[in-house]
Amino acid sequence: MAATSVVEIGSVAVARDYDAEIQAKREEAEKYRAEAGHLNKMASTLEGQLAVLRQQAAAIEGLINKSQREHDKLVADIAIGEEKLKENQDALGVVIADLYIDDQITPLEMLASSKNIGDFLDKQEYRNSIRNTLKTTIDDIDRLQKQLEKDKLSVERVLEEQRGQQVLLADKQKEQSDLIAKTRSDEAAYKKLAAESNAEAERLNQAQIAANLAAMQQSSGGGVSSLPVASSGNGGYPSQWANAPINAFVDSWGMYSRQCTSYVAFKLGSKMPGWGFTGPADAKNWPSRAVASGVATGSTPRVGAAAVSYGGPYGHVMYVEAVNGNTITVSDYNLGFDGLYRYYERPAAGLTYIYF
Repeated sequence: MAATSVVEIGSVAVARDYDAEIQAKREEAEKYRAEAGHLNKMASTLEGQLAVLRQQAAAIEGLINKSQREHDKLVADIAIGEEKLKENQDALGVVIADLYIDDQITPLEMLASSKNIGDFLDKQEYRNSIRNTLKTTIDDIDRLQKQLEKDKLSVERVLEEQRGQQVLLADKQKEQSDLIAKTRSDEAAYKKLAAESNAEAERLNQAQIAANLAAMQQSSGGGVSSLPVASSGNGGYPSQWANAPINAFVDSWGMYSRQCTSYVAFKLGSKMPGWGFTGPADAKNWPSRAVASGVATGSTPRVGAAAVSYGGPYGHVMYVEAVNGNTITVSDYNLGFDGLYRYYERPAAGLTYIYF
């Protein structure tokens, strides 16, 4: 069956090629679908990159927390050091004051206040030792405080750098998130366009079916009132062809799979090997090809004959399963331009029968 119908525009008859329109819409839908798929991959890649940025941000956050803990400990250690320094300075002040007072006492007075000379010497040595120890301790604490201050400044510089990296990563994450949102939005838009193109292809297909039905009505004298429902199974048609997209294969007789001609050629070939002619041909040309091949034709239905309708520019061919008086039971493919198998009853009149 073909997809062309004749439309009157004023006094000019214009053939409408439904197949071409449907194919164009399906190609358009495929183009949109491919673009949506490309955007999907791009968005997935961007999401992967965003996940890496988030990992880096988490790592920087961990380093900042670690540096902040180091900084807080240094600040606490410096405060403790300052307290110790003050305590030792106060103690040293007391010792120095005691020594100053001792210096105001004459050796004779000091000796007189001591139990003996050894006690006098011990007091002198003890005070000098305390003073020296305190001074050493103060110097050590002062050096430690300076080192702690230096370490604190170093940690503060590290913290500043890490926080700067954190800000940069946050900016990159936002930029990446915005790009992902736009890409996903574009993907959704292309999916919508693909759906719209597919819907238009389906609308054209329904218009094509209506045109085909009108052609069938014309060729049968109005005996066909509706398009038969697709039947279950495939009429014995090879599953390799029946399950593939329409026109996906060229069959054993040189005809395209899931077309009416391919199916009837199969039915004839399965019963009568070497039944007649092969090679692509429109259904409406089968009677003339049959005559040229020495095969009889006529208007009387017979079981096992090919029944040809001339409706539309390409016609349609069916296989006669049974003869029921004024009606016949036929099987065919692609009656509704859908590549489907049908088994149904229809008027016998208005058809050309080929008796292979």
